[in-house]
Amino acid sequence: MTGRVFLANVGVNASHRFTSPLFEDGTFEFLPIPEDRELTGERLVRYRDLRSYYDSTRDLLRYVPPRAWDWPTHNDPEFDAFTYGDNCDIAPRAAGLKAMRPGDCLSFLARLENWNQSGATGTFGFYLVGHLNIAEENWLFRGLHSTQLDDESSPFRRNAHVLRARSDELLWDGFWVFRGSERSVRFATAVPVTRELCTRVFTSADGSPWKWDGGRTDLQVIGSYTRSCRMVIDPEAGNGDVRAALLWEWVERYSTGWLVKSA
Repeated sequence: MTGRVFLANVGVNASHRFTSPLFEDGTFEFLPIPEDRELTGERLVRYRDLRSYYDSTRDLLRYVPPRAWDWPTHNDPEFDAFTYGDNCDIAPRAAGLKAMRPGDCLSFLARLENWNQSGATGTFGFYLVGHLNIAEENWLFRGLHSTQLDDESSPFRRNAHVLRARSDELLWDGFWVFRGSERSVRFATAVPVTRELCTRVFTSADGSPWKWDGGRTDLQVIGSYTRSCRMVIDPEAGNGDVRAALLWEWVERYSTGWLVKSA
């Protein structure tokens, strides 16, 4: 991996009533956030439609309260066609993604809850769960509107922003959708994002180290610094090449084999 690294915080989080489970062997299931409004349509992905990454015959309803089983999900990123969408022109938290280009890596950070044989433990952590390696061709729909997606075979049609817009015409609102290459991957085991990793690899937007004081927990600090999507490593700037190498070594340590899977 030689491109710049961007980071996006995705999936259900502390504001939701359920969590993405992390198991004792490092495997995990990724639960997307619910849609922010009631939507109808056959193409929508509801929580009852989600399937285990490891066994497609198993649903994920054990981890979702019954009242939410029929809620439409905002299944983004989606790890089948490997797309990610956001309102980069109007949402300040996503504006940093406008700088992405082919060859860059968009890494996904998610809040996971530890589970054991008895169930949820009530302890949480942030983990890297996969990434898009931005494709060299046909990698972006920018300022997307309905007339641009007439091709039924387009991978962009599987993205959550497209699915919700097909349910409500008002939601063709100029969102962006990025597509990953065949080197994109959903990790088989989660990669912990710890204070050690963040101190060695990440910097603030102004280039300064993250601050771990102020009476906040490590989880709160990481959540605060990753609230907005932005570039976190440029291998061609400063010691960015060293920090990028440290990041990918860390990923390989905790999710062995991902380089082979994503090649």
